[in-house]
Amino acid sequence: MKNIAILISGLGSNMSAVVRAAERDAWHDRIGARVSIVISNKPGAAGLKFAEDNGIPTAVVPHQDFPSREEFDSALAQVIDAHSPALVLLAGFMRVLTPAFVERYQGRLLNIHPSLLPAFPGLDTHRRAIEAGCRFAGATVHQVTAELDHGPIVAQAIVPVLPDDSADTLRRRVLAVEHGLYPRAVFDWLRAR
Repeated sequence: MKNIAILISGLGSNMSAVVRAAERDAWHDRIGARVSIVISNKPGAAGLKFAEDNGIPTAVVPHQDFPSREEFDSALAQVIDAHSPALVLLAGFMRVLTPAFVERYQGRLLNIHPSLLPAFPGLDTHRRAIEAGCRFAGATVHQVTAELDHGPIVAQAIVPVLPDDSADTLRRRVLAVEHGLYPRAVFDWLRAR
């Protein structure tokens, strides 16, 4: 079985999209894959309830309980490794990971980012796209490397930037596209391995 570990920090809407797709499209039977754990760095993350309601084990590793990024990442890795994941997904996980953590999961660590990378890594992607006069925006699934939002691109989806867009309206349209893009990219990634 190809176990998938998903890391979240909040609502976990991309995690929910992956879980729903895995169930709807019978990933268990088609590619021998399942979401085996959802982990949050925030105890109150709303996505944890969705996971629990769908029979997926959850764990919380509160980052504030650790004096350094390295110690947090080490504790997080212990929880992940207990599930022997074939793939670790970042789905709104709002922590910068240490190079040692990234190296530990190299080749099996994916993220979804709300811009057409390499444009607009980091935060405030929608505002920055509008201010730059972009006619298109979108989302990127990429392999995670030690450099923030710069790993090899796995898949992208595009949405137009409309003349009356605000950062919030653009964010909502990009997020809707993310919910289709991430599950497809994960399925294709696992099917190829």
